[in-house]
Amino acid sequence: MADLDRRSLITLAAATPALAAATDPPDPSETVRLWPGSPPSAPAVLPKQEIVDRVATSGFRDRFVTGVGAPLMTVFRPVRPNGAAALIIPGGGYIRVVIDKEGFELAHRLTAAGVTSFVLRYRLPKEGWANAADAPLADAQQAMRILRARSTDFRIDPKRVLAIGFSAGGHVAASLAVRSDGDARPDLSALVYPVISMSRPHAHIGSREALLGASPGPEREAAYSPHLHVTAQAPPTFLVHAADDASVPLENSLAYLAALRAQKVPAEAHVFEEGGHGFGLRLIRGKPGERWPELLMAWAARRGWLA
Repeated sequence: MADLDRRSLITLAAATPALAAATDPPDPSETVRLWPGSPPSAPAVLPKQEIVDRVATSGFRDRFVTGVGAPLMTVFRPVRPNGAAALIIPGGGYIRVVIDKEGFELAHRLTAAGVTSFVLRYRLPKEGWANAADAPLADAQQAMRILRARSTDFRIDPKRVLAIGFSAGGHVAASLAVRSDGDARPDLSALVYPVISMSRPHAHIGSREALLGASPGPEREAAYSPHLHVTAQAPPTFLVHAADDASVPLENSLAYLAALRAQKVPAEAHVFEEGGHGFGLRLIRGKPGERWPELLMAWAARRGWLA
C-alpha cells in the first residue's frame, strides 16, 4: 500500500472520537441544495423540515430529519484533501434520514483522513412526491452529478467518488450503482447492512411499505430490488453486515454479493457474528465489527481511491 494510504489509515484510526466526549464537533456550515427551486414532482405545499434529536434515549447526539422539502448535501472539507470523495447516504427506513449515526460521524472520520465528504439529505417517499418511489434515487443521482460538475471547487478527483449507504440508504446507494449511467454512477460503492430485496421473506417490510406501498405486486418488487439489476458495469463494491441483524436479514447483502460475482464485478464482503442493525460507528465499538471503516479504507485504497 502506498505511503499516502498508510498515513490515511493511521489518521482515520486516530480520529475516532471518545464515546464519552463532552461535546460533539460542530456541524459544517456549507450545504449544497440539489435542485434550483422546488425539486421534481413536488407537491403543491412542500414538506416542512423537522429535526429531532434522540439524545435522551440514545445517550449521544442522534438526530434524524423528516419533511425533506429541500434535499441537500452537507459538505465536510478536509484541511488537506487527497482528492477522494465520499457521498454518504444515511438510512432511516425511508421515513426519516438519520444524519448523525449514519452520516456526520462517518464524515468526520473520513474528512480527518483527507476525504472530502458529502452527507445526503434525500426526499422521503411518503411526503407527497408524485414519483415517490424514485425520488430518493433521483436525489442521489443529482448529488453525484453535482460532485463531478463542481469537482474543481470541491478539490476532488471526479474519477474517485465513493457512494456509501446504510440500511435504507444502502438501498439508495445500491440503486444508484445499478440504475445510473455516466456522471451519476459512483466509481466505488459501499453498502452497510443494506436493504436490497423488496420481496418476502428477506425484505425489510418498513422500508418496502414506505417506498412501494402496502401491497406492491411481484413486478414492482422486482423493479426495486437492486440485486436483480446488477450488470458488469456496476462499480466495485464493499459490503458490511452483521449475522445477527434482526431488522434487515443478512440475505440482503448475500444476494447482492452473489449478483456481483455472477457479473464478475469486484466485491469484498465482511460478515460479523454480532452487531445487530443500525450500528454505524458508535454502536459497534468493543466488537470485532468496529474495524469496518478501516477495512473499507484499506479496500478502497487498493482500488486507487486514495491514489
